[in-house]
Amino acid sequence: MKKLERRSFLTKAATASALTAVALHTEAKPKKKIFIHHVYFWLKNPSSEADKNKLIEGLTGLSKVPTIRFHHIGTPASTNRSVIERGYSVSWMLFFDNLEEEEIYQKHPIHLKFVEDYSHLWEKVIVYDSEQI
Repeated sequence: MKKLERRSFLTKAATASALTAVALHTEAKPKKKIFIHHVYFWLKNPSSEADKNKLIEGLTGLSKVPTIRFHHIGTPASTNRSVIERGYSVSWMLFFDNLEEEEIYQKHPIHLKFVEDYSHLWEKVIVYDSEQI
């Protein structure tokens, strides 16, 4: 009878140890902290549809940087409240898995080429970066 109790105790102890190890392993994994990079462009010629379309063309090509998880190209919405900024021409919102992935994007040849080829179109750029809490 003592062997059975000992065997039962060892089985339960082994199960508890395995569950503890799984729990510790799960807690040890760093949580993904989504990183958002949101860029607003003011064009030098804001009334030029050709310039706006050219910038959108460039952003579409820029979306090929592999660390980008999701991208959105937009223009000011028709909403009209005192807190809404509508003076920009085009917005560019990117989602990354983390800050490190965004830093890779900043140095990526596609991004550097985009700045070189399209920066003549804008007079002002404002960037809002945020990390998930």
